[in-house]
Amino acid sequence: MDAKTPDPLITTARLALRPLDDADAAFMLELLNDEDFIRHIADRGVRTLDEARAYIAAGPVESYARNGFGLWRVEERGQDVAIGLCGLVRRPGLDDVDIGFAFLPAWRGRGYARESAQAVLAHAHTRLGLARVVAIVAPDNAASAAVLAAIGLRFERLIRFGETGETLRLFAWEA
Repeated sequence: MDAKTPDPLITTARLALRPLDDADAAFMLELLNDEDFIRHIADRGVRTLDEARAYIAAGPVESYARNGFGLWRVEERGQDVAIGLCGLVRRPGLDDVDIGFAFLPAWRGRGYARESAQAVLAHAHTRLGLARVVAIVAPDNAASAAVLAAIGLRFERLIRFGETGETLRLFAWEA
């Protein structure tokens, strides 16, 4: 790691989570254009490195400043390679803070989503004082629903969400 790499905000046995910055633009471009990301989360319309930098600045970096949290870069401990995102988001249309995660295809199926999401949930409760955290999941995204169940979130109900009124499953955790 070079001197510009910030210390991890959250660590687990295998992972480190740290804030995103401009240097993560290529990673974000790849993740946001992954077929499964687009299918299960959304097409964010980010197609260039400049658009990825703007997405990082207007999304995660703005959230860090406004809320004290956001989506964080996930990497294997001791490695300076982004493998996914995990963090907390305050979304218009949801009353509670939302936990979210997404990983590049090569890093899926290794338990990293569960491990990072569990650490983020603990951070939300112990460091941020949140007594309730929710997650929204596309009805056909069984893998994400399984991760949420594994870390203690329970299905509450179906909701209509966003400008399109998409039907999503709402999961929740309460202290």
